[in-house]
Amino acid sequence: MKKSTLGRACLAGGITALALGLVPSAAHADDAPVERKTLPVLVEFTDSSFQHPDKVAEGTPDTYFGDRKDSLASYFSELSRGRYTLVPAVDEQYIGPVELPMSAAGCDNGRINELTREALAEKGLTMGEDYESLSMVFPAQKTGCAWAGLATVPGPYTWINLYGTASGLGVLGHEFGHNMGWGHQTRSMCTDGDLVDCEVNGTSAKSLMGGGGPGAGVSAPELIRAGWLTDGEAVKVTGSGTFTLRSLHGEGSGVRALDIPMGEDRLVVEYRHAAGSFDDRIEGVHAYRVPEGDYGSSTLIDLTEANKTVGNDAPADADAVTALKDTASKVSVAVVSSGDGQAKVRVSLDGEDLSTVVDAPEPSAEPDPAHTGSDTNAGDAPLDGTQPQGGAEEPAADADAGAGAADENLAATGGSSATLPVALGGAALVAAGVTGLFLLRRRRNA
Repeated sequence: MKKSTLGRACLAGGITALALGLVPSAAHADDAPVERKTLPVLVEFTDSSFQHPDKVAEGTPDTYFGDRKDSLASYFSELSRGRYTLVPAVDEQYIGPVELPMSAAGCDNGRINELTREALAEKGLTMGEDYESLSMVFPAQKTGCAWAGLATVPGPYTWINLYGTASGLGVLGHEFGHNMGWGHQTRSMCTDGDLVDCEVNGTSAKSLMGGGGPGAGVSAPELIRAGWLTDGEAVKVTGSGTFTLRSLHGEGSGVRALDIPMGEDRLVVEYRHAAGSFDDRIEGVHAYRVPEGDYGSSTLIDLTEANKTVGNDAPADADAVTALKDTASKVSVAVVSSGDGQAKVRVSLDGEDLSTVVDAPEPSAEPDPAHTGSDTNAGDAPLDGTQPQGGAEEPAADADAGAGAADENLAATGGSSATLPVALGGAALVAAGVTGLFLLRRRRNA
């Protein structure tokens, strides 16, 4: 499959990752709900303070933990259907403002992290014991940061480069999504209907991690990566059959995703239909390539002649699939019916004639511990195990330059009313024997 040329027109930062830090637990959907202790810290510098500190302090608890639907905690609770939420690590729900002994200039996110944790330690607060996620919020006026948000992928840290008095769910939700191990979701154009000849071009628009904004929720591969689908909801297909899918974010029980073997990769098929806060602009059956079982790095399969979903005026089912095939792995998929909250999908393995495929048996309730992706691979360039530092921006290398090149894609993401471009971390700096965490950069709208 051809790799992206999108990076040629964008900027990618070469940055290093955190050596230490807690990885958010990817609980299986059959387990008890996860409550992650989250600590927002308002950070100021020797030469830069919040312009309206009272308003920032007043709005922070609501932004992260409020009862409203667009708070970070409410959003993740609905997205996971109650299986994962963020809870305040301290009674006050935030700390600060804390003045760090450093200037704002240079956007040194590593130093911000180090000094913030030192300040918290002086208050008797320790990572892993008193809090599990640390979100550093600081005024943007003098930092010179080229992003609105930065995050470890996966991991416990987010940096919010605050313009104004509150950050929107498009920024916060996206960065905490990176903490879950979700990379930027791209789009694979396969215009001849065969997945052996595709080119990555643009973003999926089917996920908060792919330029779709909070209203898109996340896709089936990302839900599998997080462990938010039960084994009866995410069915690993082992033989040809016809399956009935219910809407991905809808209520009730039933199959929500098909996880199909496709050579070394996986093919995940979902049905999207408006449900709750999600998918009012998404409809139909969609398919994703999962590279070598890395569910955090999925890419949407688009069989249309052009990327019709870049604009908001595109039909909700503009890039939904009706049939696709991968001749290399002898896999075929055909949509028998789709609409009104469910879809029927026929799957053929090993080159079996689709017309002979019958209904599949009911999914097994047996647990499948291998249904999630790696805790350390979200599809971004691997980095060494040192403290992160903001790197100089430079043009991304040619995406076809081979392993080790800065060939990661930039994805457009953002809030419900605007789109923010996102830059992936730059060149690979792998240290032997060290499991690296990853950082993603998010570009701010001009």
